[in-house]
Amino acid sequence: MIIIMEPGATKGQIQNVIDHVHNTGMKTVVNSGVIQTVIAAIGETSKYSTEQFEILEGVRKVERIQVPFKLVSRDSHHSDTIVTVGKNVKIGGDNPPVIIAGPCSVESEEILLAIAKVAKECGAKMLRGGAFKPRTGPRTFEGLGKLGLEFLATARKETGLAVVTEVMDTRDLDLICEFTDMLQVGARNMQNFSLLNEIGKTNKPVLLKRGLSATIEEWLLAAERILDKGNSQVVMCERGIRTFDNKYTRNTSDIAAIPVIRKLSHLPIIFDPSHATGKWDLVAPLSKAAIVTGVHGLIIEIHPDPEKALSDGPQTLNFENFRKLSKELEKLSQTLAITK
Repeated sequence: MIIIMEPGATKGQIQNVIDHVHNTGMKTVVNSGVIQTVIAAIGETSKYSTEQFEILEGVRKVERIQVPFKLVSRDSHHSDTIVTVGKNVKIGGDNPPVIIAGPCSVESEEILLAIAKVAKECGAKMLRGGAFKPRTGPRTFEGLGKLGLEFLATARKETGLAVVTEVMDTRDLDLICEFTDMLQVGARNMQNFSLLNEIGKTNKPVLLKRGLSATIEEWLLAAERILDKGNSQVVMCERGIRTFDNKYTRNTSDIAAIPVIRKLSHLPIIFDPSHATGKWDLVAPLSKAAIVTGVHGLIIEIHPDPEKALSDGPQTLNFENFRKLSKELEKLSQTLAITK
């Protein structure tokens, strides 16, 4: 349930309500706005009536949250969450869409540095790259491991770009936290609950990709698990879902999920046009569509020679196409800002 305080509620009254909730065995999440404070009571709320909280001094009204994803729901946190990555990358709210660019997998220091410099040149704020990349087939390139993390750290030092990489195993979590600014949970691990629990105990921002066949509610509940463990810095990432027609695209792009998430949750959402389409020539139009729907960022795969990339070459932009797309996205964002 959510407890909405009076605009003039004192700190003492707010703390008294928090203490009252804690005494019932429930958790609280406090959203202190400019005008009023909203306290979300999380737990077995069905055991308690709204009246026993409404009689407390400073309480304006009490409402029950009907959805199962209490912490990520906009009902419990009316204002947008702004996720800060690295020193100054802001994702969410009214901030301009953040571009995250890089290869699917870190292949070498030389290639990664070349990619990072182009990403920086084109206005990207973050560098992506997989260090641990086990594939469906056991005899394909599976990443450089710790060496790949070291290359990412070098690229960050050279360009100033914040770094995001995927974590797939709880045993690698501490190591990855040492080298990166943001943890990516891939689609195949969206419901790896042990991994989500451990990530929720860190203080690293999290990029949570939607599962291959996950419903929006299942995706939000995965984010709920991370927040429930204490980490509120979560960015949702729509990357397409598997449906009945994958002949012409790798996945089905659920563009509608962007405004739906923005309506249901206070968490920011970005879009991955590379995985959502699987085709490099579809990346540009889908990126533009996502910007129009109000996405908070894009994560795009780029490589100097996609045909020679060790993974996901068909969905990867070369430098020329990425430069062209970056300019088009900048103009589109400016146009949308003017029309607001």
